Amino acid sequence: MVEGVWLWLTLFAIGSTTILTRGSFVLSGDGARLPPALQRALRYAPAAALSALIMPDLLLDAGAFDPANPKLVAGIVVALAAVRSRSPWLPFIAGMGVLLLLRKGLGW
Repeated sequence: MVEGVWLWLTLFAIGSTTILTRGSFVLSGDGARLPPALQRALRYAPAAALSALIMPDLLLDAGAFDPANPKLVAGIVVALAAVRSRSPWLPFIAGMGVLLLLRKGLGW
C-alpha cells in the first residue's frame, strides 16, 4: 500500500515538474524572455539534435568505425551536394542514389 502511494507521489511530482517548466513560458507571456545570446544558440539546437541522431549511423557499421561504410560515403556526397547547391532535394537525391548504387549495384 505504501509503495503505491510513493509511486503516485512520484508520478505527480514528475508531471507537475513537466507542466510547470513547459507552461511557465506560455503563462508568463512576453514577461519571460530569454537572453539574445541564448536565443541565437537555440537556433542550432535542431541541427545539433539531427546530427546527434545521424552521425552514429554514418560512422559506425556493426558497432565499429569503418571508413568503407556505404552510409558514410553517401553522407559525404550529401554534404558536398548541400554545400554546392542550395536545393533541398539535390542532396537527398544524390545521397540516396549513391547509397543505392553502392548497396544494390556494387553489393558493397
